[in-house]
Amino acid sequence: MNGVLIIDKAQGPTSFDVVRQVRRLCRVRRVGHAGTLDPMATGVLPVAVGSATRLVEYMMAGDKTYQATLKLGVSTDTQDSEGQVLEEKDWQHVDRAALDQAVAGFTGEISQLPPMYSALKKDGKPLYQLARQGIEVERQLRSVRIDSFEIDDFSPPFITFTVRCSKGTYVRTLCHDLGQVLNCGAHMTALRRVSCGRFDISASHTLEELQALAEQGRPLPLLSPAEVLADWPALTVAGAALGRLRDGVAPDMTGLDVSGLATGDRLCFLADGILVAIARFAPGGQGKRPGDFEIIKVFPPVDDDA
Repeated sequence: MNGVLIIDKAQGPTSFDVVRQVRRLCRVRRVGHAGTLDPMATGVLPVAVGSATRLVEYMMAGDKTYQATLKLGVSTDTQDSEGQVLEEKDWQHVDRAALDQAVAGFTGEISQLPPMYSALKKDGKPLYQLARQGIEVERQLRSVRIDSFEIDDFSPPFITFTVRCSKGTYVRTLCHDLGQVLNCGAHMTALRRVSCGRFDISASHTLEELQALAEQGRPLPLLSPAEVLADWPALTVAGAALGRLRDGVAPDMTGLDVSGLATGDRLCFLADGILVAIARFAPGGQGKRPGDFEIIKVFPPVDDDA
């Protein structure tokens, strides 16, 4: 069994809890998720099964869209409602004009300081484990991109917003930092991921729905590896070129339509609609290898995922 399930994660379980449930559901050992969601968060969690786990790094690279709610006036150590209160301040001075002005400073390229309660590691140990021991370590600012930041509901002290952002953005840190700019503090009270790359909440399924399908003996809504990369350029190979490609030998561009490709572009090689390999376009092998492509990964025709 190979492919990707788009899970609508419920509040409570960790992302790895979802992986464990999918392992039992699919009876497959090789399962991995793309883009961690904290236990309190809900929404789109792509889960790869079988050889599709080799695509996780590409699924994680896409932009994300979140809907979140924050509460003004209270700062917590985790930057969300599950943490301990650090400070309470008056928030009544925050009106819509002040909010809109503050939000304008959180679009485009911004810097974030990763929270201590995160899965980032210091000397091989997750920061959240250190934080639980009362240890705080120095972290480096990281650059993230906020494409849009729209206020959905302004009912102070609660504010609900939708943000489209790059990989690696901490939405609870966004809430915390916005509270600092507004001079009242804030923390996140709810988070829902509505898209992850090209995967949207409308195409997701709850674990309960998947369990029901399995109990009825019906197929699970697995996206094939080719469907997962459907937004990539694709070239079809056959015959001797296909055989050589399966052995890791890059094809020549002769007979292939490479119009629209630029040197360095990533693409898929397909055979009868099935993903065979992913590669980069490298005309002439760039003097380093035969063929006109740099092979990144080859997918075997039959994969034992038990």
